[in-house]
Amino acid sequence: MLNGTEDEEKWLAEGIAGIQHNAFYMHRALDSNNLREALKYSAQMLSELRTSKLSPRKYYELSFDELKRLELFFKDDSKHGVSVVDLYELVQHAGNILPRLYLLCTVGSIYIKSKEAPAKEVLKDLVEMCRGVQHPIRGLFLRSYLAQISRDKLPDIGSEYEGDADTVMDAVDFVLQNFTEMNKLWVRMQHQGPGRVREKRENERSELQDLVGKNLHVLSQIEGVDLEMYKETVLPRVLEQVVNCKDDLAQYYLMDCIIQVFPDEYHLQTLETLLGACPQLQPTVDVKTVLPEFLQVEAFSKLSNAIGKVIEAQVDMPAVGAITLYVSLLTFTLRVHPDRLDHVDQVLGACVKKLSNIPKLEDSRAMKQVVALLSAPLEKYNDIVTALTLSNYPRVMDHLDIGTNKLMAMVIIQSIMKNNSCISTADKVEVLFELIKGLIKDTDGADVDELDEEDFKEEQNSVARLIHMLYNDEPEEMLKIKCIVRKHTMVGGPKRLPFTVSSLVFSALRAANGYDIEHVAYEFFTQAFVLYEEEIADSKAQVTAIHLIIGTLQRMNVFGVENRDTLTHKATGYSARLLKKADQCRAVYACSHLFWVDDQDGIKDGERVLLCLKRALRIANAAQQMANVARGSGGPVSLFVEILNKYIYFFEKGNKQITSSAIQGLIEFINTEMQSDSTNPDSVADAFLASTLRYIQFQKQKGGVVGEKFESIKL
Repeated sequence: MLNGTEDEEKWLAEGIAGIQHNAFYMHRALDSNNLREALKYSAQMLSELRTSKLSPRKYYELSFDELKRLELFFKDDSKHGVSVVDLYELVQHAGNILPRLYLLCTVGSIYIKSKEAPAKEVLKDLVEMCRGVQHPIRGLFLRSYLAQISRDKLPDIGSEYEGDADTVMDAVDFVLQNFTEMNKLWVRMQHQGPGRVREKRENERSELQDLVGKNLHVLSQIEGVDLEMYKETVLPRVLEQVVNCKDDLAQYYLMDCIIQVFPDEYHLQTLETLLGACPQLQPTVDVKTVLPEFLQVEAFSKLSNAIGKVIEAQVDMPAVGAITLYVSLLTFTLRVHPDRLDHVDQVLGACVKKLSNIPKLEDSRAMKQVVALLSAPLEKYNDIVTALTLSNYPRVMDHLDIGTNKLMAMVIIQSIMKNNSCISTADKVEVLFELIKGLIKDTDGADVDELDEEDFKEEQNSVARLIHMLYNDEPEEMLKIKCIVRKHTMVGGPKRLPFTVSSLVFSALRAANGYDIEHVAYEFFTQAFVLYEEEIADSKAQVTAIHLIIGTLQRMNVFGVENRDTLTHKATGYSARLLKKADQCRAVYACSHLFWVDDQDGIKDGERVLLCLKRALRIANAAQQMANVARGSGGPVSLFVEILNKYIYFFEKGNKQITSSAIQGLIEFINTEMQSDSTNPDSVADAFLASTLRYIQFQKQKGGVVGEKFESIKL
């Protein structure tokens, strides 16, 4: 059995062989100047492109190379004796639309060069007719080929195709139309095939993105596209397509293309238009990484330098004045460049430098300005996690007095609660607890006994609630987080521990009960099946492995219906494909236990149990017939006796699908088989059957409900 990669390689090899086969005969036709045969084999070669199972790029590029040779043949009418006008008409009669359009584009290129028709008319004809192919990949490469053969034939300023009937606007319209249609096809690729191959489709789309982007490069190379045309026509129409496609991958890539291929002076003159499109992009598009460098204006550095010089020049400036200036600079930075965290941290660092020159900050007004400085990032980002990445943030807090430090710590906790922020990494938790250390342990100069009781309870309850906001799905990282919290809270003293320790314990319990055990268990089984299929070749080892898998799966109670069905289906499938019939039979009837679990909430699917047992009977019967053919006599009936015991087991467990008449019939069948093969008695099977029948008789003699249940089985 081939895996996905091997399948693709096989299909690719077959497809390339098909192209090369037809290309060979096309070459022979070209060498003999046989137009009809050349068209026939070129169409057959291009028909190979109709498949959707191949890795596209290599496959299509091979065909494009062959079309170049065909174009040279078409160009010399002395070889085939047909005018370009007649040839343009002739190729439109190709049987299949995909070869027809490739041939039409090839001849169309020669038609434009001949100047027997206006370039704009031929280009318009070709770009419209290419709408006939709507399969995303086929359509993309077809239009890519059209862009490739037409780029040197556009009616641009100074080109030989410019004239009264052909203008630069015609060239721009053609390229924009082809770009728009290609982008639509590219976006539609994400909807091809089942959802489980989404990652593969996204990778394919990323590989093919340059086919779409080349249209924008062609636009940027058209001499006639000056600033005015770019501003009034090109940029608005390109942005319209970017916004309307509503696809994050396309939007990110095309915005980057716009910035890269067109000159900076154009961007400076159209900045408002470009920025106006940004809020209309999908929320997942990382706009800041695609905006050009010119957006990083030098206003911040100029203001920062100016403030630094003012503070240096005014040696006697009070602390409140200097800090107020930094608050203003930070406000400007957060408003103009909120993404530039390095600017934010730089302002905080400058403030730390100023405060380090002050022995003790006692001015209440200066203290308020420091609180304003620290609060600004929290208010802007609505996310404490962002503030935790600022290396100078805790250094500023260290300059607050005890009371203001605790006040700021409460502001931080309230921000987390208000925005429902989840702190999910151990390093961020470490920084956070350093910031709020004034609330979780006694600091130098503080007397816990002098604290207001109500304020103290409010502070500690806030810390307790905060502990529940620290979470990570990964058990290892979560353990690190809990260890850090324990390290900080355990030094809180006897008055704080009743608040914090209980919260820590319950948070840990919640984390332990909340892990996705089903997901982990499913992954283990998936890997077990992979190992079974790829690593275990010995048939005896396969039997051992499949029974181990079945037994383990039967005892699992964490799976939902969908996951359990998937795993049981795999288990039964592998069981039925074991090498020996006897092994198949035993594994299949063992699978019946996957559909009947005795636990209170266990699965009890009587129909599927019966299906497994019937399948086991069919396999046992096949084994019996094979033995009969091989030895001239029936094989051992022990398999049937084993299956009989499974029928009795589920009958006793209350499976209504297993009836006494079915058991009666199986007993009679076994007796018949034994009597028909009396020349080769099987003492083991005889003893096994006798023991089974004694058990039935024993159950009958019990009386009551059990006896009544077994009474209908006649021995």
